[in-house]
Amino acid sequence: MTVIEVKDLRKTYGRTRAVDGVSFTVAQGETFGVLGHNGAGKTTTVECLSGLRRPDSGTVRVLGQDPARRRRALAQRIGVQLQEGELPDRLRVAEAMRLFAALYDRPDDWRAVLRRWDLGPIAAKAYGDLSGGQKQRLKLALALVGGPELVVLDELTTGLDPVARRETWTLVGDLKAAGTTVVLVSHYLDEAEELCDRVAVFGRGRIVALGSPRELTGRTGTESLEDAYLALAAEEGR
Repeated sequence: MTVIEVKDLRKTYGRTRAVDGVSFTVAQGETFGVLGHNGAGKTTTVECLSGLRRPDSGTVRVLGQDPARRRRALAQRIGVQLQEGELPDRLRVAEAMRLFAALYDRPDDWRAVLRRWDLGPIAAKAYGDLSGGQKQRLKLALALVGGPELVVLDELTTGLDPVARRETWTLVGDLKAAGTTVVLVSHYLDEAEELCDRVAVFGRGRIVALGSPRELTGRTGTESLEDAYLALAAEEGR
């Protein structure tokens, strides 16, 4: 089953073509990586998927629906963790879980989600008192409390120490094992190589390469996704 279908997506801001003819699909249960430098078009693309931006042209279908027109309906089926999303410092972990669960018609038991993501011991702590890893774990739990069919994770591990990053990778692996479709936006090539079934490499508003990490390393004759990315970036620069 196809969960996401994007055809010839275009979005312009003034004279800047943020997204210039992007097309791709994401299958059910797939972990799909979106890679690229700042300004490459990946964030705008993901915002169009989430219904936060309306495309200038092209088509976007998420779970068979247009997110620009059916944002409220899709919000019940999609979990989104945005890089810049923050909570009030004084809001407690359990309060945040209960509040977010109330936004959904048929949420999962927020207490069970709290335990599943090992947040029980810090349920009474205020958001401002959490470590970086704890905050990311809470954000992920909040994105999942609605029992979504699709989860969008934007720069999930930015700013985390190596131990917290590895712990977060395990959480994403658990999502994959449960059959949840994941769109992962990341600057970290090792992260994408570890977690993603396929990746789309963005450059100048277009997808310059699309395939599994192994396919991209094979195409460029490199040994790692990081080296493949650098080779693709050099090709794009020419």
